[in-house]
Amino acid sequence: MIYENDLIYVEQEVNEIPWVKIFTKKEYKEISDCEEFTQKAIFKAAICVEKTMISFYNPDKINMASFANYLPRVHLHVMARFKNDSYFPECMWGKKQRDAKLNLPSFDKFSELLNKNLKECFEKDS
Repeated sequence: MIYENDLIYVEQEVNEIPWVKIFTKKEYKEISDCEEFTQKAIFKAAICVEKTMISFYNPDKINMASFANYLPRVHLHVMARFKNDSYFPECMWGKKQRDAKLNLPSFDKFSELLNKNLKECFEKDS
């Protein structure tokens, strides 16, 4: 667990790329099923994750996705993508393009920074 508050929690998806998932604590099937304050919390966290990934990893692109086909619970995937990762330019569920050897900064250090940034982001509204 990277971060949690009363509405959401953020955890790592273990992968070759920096990838986190933002979940609602309460179970919803669709984002439109969420109360407005929960919708705002999900997207506020997503923007914070994106900005933190950009500043920490300097990726070529940030990808965001919401499928929830296998896990029918609202959550967003936020991924830092690199032109030399195994799947780029395909999505991470697409056809593998190459065997990548990414030399990225520590996810643990990113996780610490992300936790700090998310706390600051949500404390602004408290």
